[in-house]
Amino acid sequence: MTDLLTRAEDAAIAAEIDLPSAPFMDGKFRARKGPALVTTNPATGEVLTTIAAAGAEDVDFAVGKAREAFEQGHWSRLHPSERKDVLIKLCKYITRRRRELAVMQSLESGKPIRDCEMIDVPETIHTIKWHAESIDKIYDQTGPTGDDAISMIVREPIGVVAAILPWNFPMLMLAWKIAPALAAGCSIIVKPAEQTSLTALRIAELAHMAGVPRGVLQVLPGDGPTVGEPLGRHMDVDLVTFTGSTETGRRFLHYAADSNLKKVVLECGGKNPAIVLEDAENLDHVAEHVVNAAFWNMGENCSAASRLIVHSAVKAPLMERIEARLRDWKTGDPLDPANHLGALIDDAHCAKVAGYLRSGDAPDGPFISPKVYEVASSDALAQDEVFGPILSVLEVASTAEAIQLANDTAYGLTASVFTANTRTALRAARDIRAGTVTVNCYGEGDISTPFGGFKQSGFGGRDNGVHAHDQYTELKTIWIDLTDPRDGDNVG
Repeated sequence: MTDLLTRAEDAAIAAEIDLPSAPFMDGKFRARKGPALVTTNPATGEVLTTIAAAGAEDVDFAVGKAREAFEQGHWSRLHPSERKDVLIKLCKYITRRRRELAVMQSLESGKPIRDCEMIDVPETIHTIKWHAESIDKIYDQTGPTGDDAISMIVREPIGVVAAILPWNFPMLMLAWKIAPALAAGCSIIVKPAEQTSLTALRIAELAHMAGVPRGVLQVLPGDGPTVGEPLGRHMDVDLVTFTGSTETGRRFLHYAADSNLKKVVLECGGKNPAIVLEDAENLDHVAEHVVNAAFWNMGENCSAASRLIVHSAVKAPLMERIEARLRDWKTGDPLDPANHLGALIDDAHCAKVAGYLRSGDAPDGPFISPKVYEVASSDALAQDEVFGPILSVLEVASTAEAIQLANDTAYGLTASVFTANTRTALRAARDIRAGTVTVNCYGEGDISTPFGGFKQSGFGGRDNGVHAHDQYTELKTIWIDLTDPRDGDNVG
């Protein structure tokens, strides 16, 4: 990615953007009469645009077009290398519009422009390209048989997929869903979060320009009751993939049970620990990772390490380094590249996060600067997913106590362990109940590693890696009898 633009240059791009204003269905934006979905800049309160919100009739229309496209086979039966070429072309279109998409996402989400340009847009392109390149490199299997048969185990696209997205990473979560689904040959209908529909609509338009056929990728802006629930209950949707809160994720299991037993993949919340043991090396390095883990994206991150579990022997020097590093993390105007932190997504979420602030701390409008609080393991700040820039610190006296506290929540998404002892690191990684455990760093792995959680953090599948392709396919066994039917014993 090129160097960051200035605040004035990004503002000039913002002034020229032609924002989408309707659902993208069957290959084009379709204006409809219905409730308006207001998209607001969370940093300023300014109305960016109004979008014609989709409703139950649009869900039926989009699902019908998705099924029609799937059965016609223009995408689902297209040669894998041809699907790859189309998705690579989409990456090129996104690259050409990267500045516009970065500014658009910053405006609608409150995310700092530096993250949009340096992380979200490049990772979105990389995700789509990685899955595109995987299309013609994933082989099916043959099973072990005797001389008189051949068994083939083949993957087939699952059909019509509904993807329900969160607002914290609008473009990247879109890519996590659509890239493997399209690679597999599925038709996919995306419901973006109400607050952040714009980039999904633009990318759907670019995908159609790149050659994704009509009906294969559609975007329905709207709220949960009028779009999300109808998709979850629709009898002709084969799979729902959802990223968001655990509470909302539960509903999709009910919707599936009450309808056609569609498959459901959930990537839900987290209360992720960063464990710093007494032999951790280079506390400056540790502090850098802890600050990034807790406060990146304003803490609006399911994998945020919002619990620091630190050994008493290194607590004081580590806390000094964390406080020093936080001085560089400025909060303010998201379009100013000097700021590491922007605005929280909306008033309701800001109020929720503010409810966890201690006496003397308060939001500055839609902005909450990073906070570090020492807590007890029973405190709400040690158990609840705050989804804001608050780091809870818990002191321990042993590795065993640290592991016990790490596992003492309903969640199990990610964790980090900082130690100089390889055996201790590996044992901790085994003992922590989480889908991803990093050692001496914070992270989620990369596009090649599966991402998802244990316990109430996830269910039904994984994003990223070749494992993501599995959830968008059905396995079929084809058994071929090689015996000669002229042999009398085998007739009848």
